[in-house]
Amino acid sequence: MEKRQVLFRFYEELNDFLPGNRKKVRFPYTFNGNPSVKDAIESMGVPHVEVDMILVNGISVGFNYKIKNGDEISVYPVFESLDIIDVQRLRPGPLRIPRFILDVHLGRLAKYMRLCGLDTSYEEALTDREIVNISVLQKRTILTRDRALLKAKDVTHGHWIRSSKPVEQLKEVVNSFDLKSSFHPFARCLECNGVLIVVPREEVDNKLPERTKKYFTEFRRCPECNRIYWEGSHYERMKKFLKSVLEFSVILCVFSANLYVIK
Repeated sequence: MEKRQVLFRFYEELNDFLPGNRKKVRFPYTFNGNPSVKDAIESMGVPHVEVDMILVNGISVGFNYKIKNGDEISVYPVFESLDIIDVQRLRPGPLRIPRFILDVHLGRLAKYMRLCGLDTSYEEALTDREIVNISVLQKRTILTRDRALLKAKDVTHGHWIRSSKPVEQLKEVVNSFDLKSSFHPFARCLECNGVLIVVPREEVDNKLPERTKKYFTEFRRCPECNRIYWEGSHYERMKKFLKSVLEFSVILCVFSANLYVIK
């Protein structure tokens, strides 16, 4: 069968998925059979959840469009400021309540996100299939370092984390999803994501170190794993961390937490 060819051009952050000779340039793509534009895009390593608009010969198309010999195809990520109401957008609208599920490679990021009060599901033992199922069932956006995970057919919301450094990853997530207004620092358990509740000292007194009993009177407990949090010596350091990493003043909760926890 004679091979056919189209021209592709990817824009902005979609170039992160491409090799150097294909970044920010128009390049040929050779194909056999009758593939969809979605199949072609993902065969080049770009997950469909990162794509928001496709133009073929200047006309907006959906993922099911069958590419034809000679087509000129432009592929765009999500637009934050441009008005493209008259063209076909391919990504679902953002989830109303930001919830996330992270893959096995993002354990440190999960703790940082929970420190910010973001609803962040993370378990080391989850398989890729379980992550996808939870994402769909609980309406959670998948964050991953594994591009292949985002290519699963039923994934609707996901983001490939570019950086390998946890602090940079946190900045990336906050900027990509515009999460500043969703912050509730120190409101979640760093270990299990449970929402902390205020408890009287008498309820946890028998679990506290003597020095803690002497200097602290306000406590929170995770109802999921029973870890106890209080405003300890790490508090100021965590405040500085959040302010420096996120580059804006964090509005703190009435109660804050210490990284020191006990069961």
